[in-house]
Amino acid sequence: MPTNAFLGVFAKSPIKPIKEHIHMVNKASSALAPFFELVFGKQWEKAEAQRIVIRNIEREADELKRNIRLQLPRGLFMPVERTDLLELVTQQDKIANIAKDIAGRVIGRKMDIPSQIQSDFASYVGRCIEATEQAAKAINELEELLETGFKGREVVLVEKMLVKLDAIEQDTDDMQIRIRRQLMTLEKDLNPIDVMFLYKIIENIGELADFAERVGSRLELMLAR
Repeated sequence: MPTNAFLGVFAKSPIKPIKEHIHMVNKASSALAPFFELVFGKQWEKAEAQRIVIRNIEREADELKRNIRLQLPRGLFMPVERTDLLELVTQQDKIANIAKDIAGRVIGRKMDIPSQIQSDFASYVGRCIEATEQAAKAINELEELLETGFKGREVVLVEKMLVKLDAIEQDTDDMQIRIRRQLMTLEKDLNPIDVMFLYKIIENIGELADFAERVGSRLELMLAR
């Protein structure tokens, strides 16, 4: 976005670019679902094309993050600190970064996901994406929170969203444990190096939900202040 246009957006609402950013990083996270479907089917050329899609979304999110950091006005008359908003964007951006890293590592090794765990693996990916979607829904309420001075029914609504986000993240922890146990039973029949990288990818996928929860935690701190 050109600088003048970007400043114009800030003049109308200092929150709108932050909302655009969370939806961008959620888009990167959501793109992992079709990516892994292609990986399951060993459709490596199509999976590589999807990796590039994820990478390009991450680059757009990174550019938006830089613009926010450079252009977010100082001395905003809002019931929230500028530093809180900048930290929120930092946590949001980690979601897009890890999505890009996951796709890159899987493609780099042409990682074979054992068919025995593919169903639960896909459900796990989907639940982690749900966490990023829930974080995006909560951040989408920021303007309304500002309009109400972080008071009233809008606060209650967002708090309920954050409770749900925590519950989703806890689900992903349980799902990760289950997949790890399944993989452990298959280890003896798999290449040890591949197994090591697969465990790491399983952990990285869980980080999508972890970072989404951190976004929620930053918003929760803003509510508490």
